[in-house]
Amino acid sequence: MELPLGPDPRTEVLRRLQALLVQRFGRIERAAAEWREPEWVLVQGVIGARTKSEISNAATDRLLKRWGSWEAVAGAPFDELQNELATQTYPNIAAERLKASLSALIELRGSVDLSHLAEMETAAAMDWLELLPGIGRKIAAGVMNASTLDRRAIVLDSHHRRILQRMGMVPTKASTARAFDAIMPVMPDEWSGADYDEHHLLMKKLGQTWCRPSAPDCGACPAQALCETGSKRD
Repeated sequence: MELPLGPDPRTEVLRRLQALLVQRFGRIERAAAEWREPEWVLVQGVIGARTKSEISNAATDRLLKRWGSWEAVAGAPFDELQNELATQTYPNIAAERLKASLSALIELRGSVDLSHLAEMETAAAMDWLELLPGIGRKIAAGVMNASTLDRRAIVLDSHHRRILQRMGMVPTKASTARAFDAIMPVMPDEWSGADYDEHHLLMKKLGQTWCRPSAPDCGACPAQALCETGSKRD
């Protein structure tokens, strides 16, 4: 007879970590309603690689204001689209991926419309999104969680994934998809989609402030006592 293994200790670590981050940074309000339409979240994710969120937010709004619809953005001349995305870290790549993903969505759905995702299970909806060019696990999770769909799917950007790896919560060399699969089963059951969103944004702040890619400031980090890497440092 196999004895039950009991709850995964990582779940309680996540609860404690969240409390520490809220204590340090305060609560985070969710994005404005116009920034939570699934299609808007998709576009922001596609153009946002290596770019600060506030810059990508402004660029997303700028695209819609100039062309009036996502379908018109998809049909915009490439050079004009690239110029409009000059604020992004990789404007040429952002333009290429955006045209490809929006064009594919129009081909599949007849328009830039993600309303059908509301009727799908979260995992199936993410699999569907990841069939679109330029859409990986991070963007798919963002569409499902940070939008009005409000699903329990954790968004893992480079900051969030790095922290989980240093804490020993996911494998050291895990890709975004592998890290997602490793952490999702141990996310606290009581957390809502809004809690997932806040947790991600708090982890992002932690990564930008102390748990930086190089020269992390472990001594000042509020999560040091919970972290395998941080606890080995003074």
